[in-house]
Amino acid sequence: MLAGTGHPRRMAICDTCGNHYDKSFTVTFHDGRTATFDSVECAAVQLAPECLHCGCRILGHGIETPDGIFCCAHCARKDSNADVNDRYPVPAGA
Repeated sequence: MLAGTGHPRRMAICDTCGNHYDKSFTVTFHDGRTATFDSVECAAVQLAPECLHCGCRILGHGIETPDGIFCCAHCARKDSNADVNDRYPVPAGA
C-alpha cells in the first residue's frame, strides 16, 4: 500500500525480463532516457559492456585498450597486443 492512500503500490515492469516487481528500480541516463529493472542481473544484461574476447559482462573496471574493452588482462592479451596485467607486481611467468 502507498503510505496514507489505501491504494496498492504499483509494480513496475522490468525492461529486460518483463517481470512485474514492487522493488524494481529505474536508471535515468544523461539524455533523459530511462530503463527499469527488477535486479542487478537484468540491469547488467542491458547496461554492462561485453568483453571483446570472451563475451562476459564487465561489472567492474575492466581493461580498456585501443582495440576495445576486456574483462581481464588475460582476455586483453589474447585479442590484442596490449602489455597489461591484472596485478602489480607482475607474477613471474605472467
